Amino acid sequence: MKYSLSKIALAVAMTSVLLSGCSSTDDQAGSFTDGSNGQAGANTAGTGDGSLAGSEFGGANGAGGANGYGANGANGGGGPNGTKTIYFMYDSSQVQQEFVPVITAHAQYLQSNPGAHIIVAGNADERGSREYNIALGEQRAKSVARMLTSQGAADSQIEIVSYGEEKPAAMGHDESAWQLNRRAELDYQGQ
Repeated sequence: MKYSLSKIALAVAMTSVLLSGCSSTDDQAGSFTDGSNGQAGANTAGTGDGSLAGSEFGGANGAGGANGYGANGANGGGGPNGTKTIYFMYDSSQVQQEFVPVITAHAQYLQSNPGAHIIVAGNADERGSREYNIALGEQRAKSVARMLTSQGAADSQIEIVSYGEEKPAAMGHDESAWQLNRRAELDYQGQ
């Protein structure tokens, strides 16, 4: 068979159009920006293989409190008796740099208390399908859990659960409510 250059170019162009169409969803507002320099999609680097991607620690695209919450959040200091909520940017499972000290404090506590057990519960806002939000919540919980274990906590001390959009912290349908719902919560068992 002989293919002309124009037929090959047409096939490549059609494939590109089809693939680019697969990356968008109807659930996202086209003009929505979250301060993440245009990055969208859950960061799944290192998923399933136990590795920890450096981007999960935050960086130029995820650092700096663009979501309105500092490392101390709404509920106090940085250890197990302080901040127990890690907030995320829209459509992301990347831990922001401002929450790294909080996770470090929890990892140190878990390392110092081998009998302690924690549940990391991932959550998402109401935008997106139920299935997508469950997966995103799981990725958020896994990102936090990987950081905990990379800093000395034992795998056996950590349980991961995802609630997706099912357990909102805020009931509104606007950005202020969505910010509160994009989170991972650290729940110590027996405390």
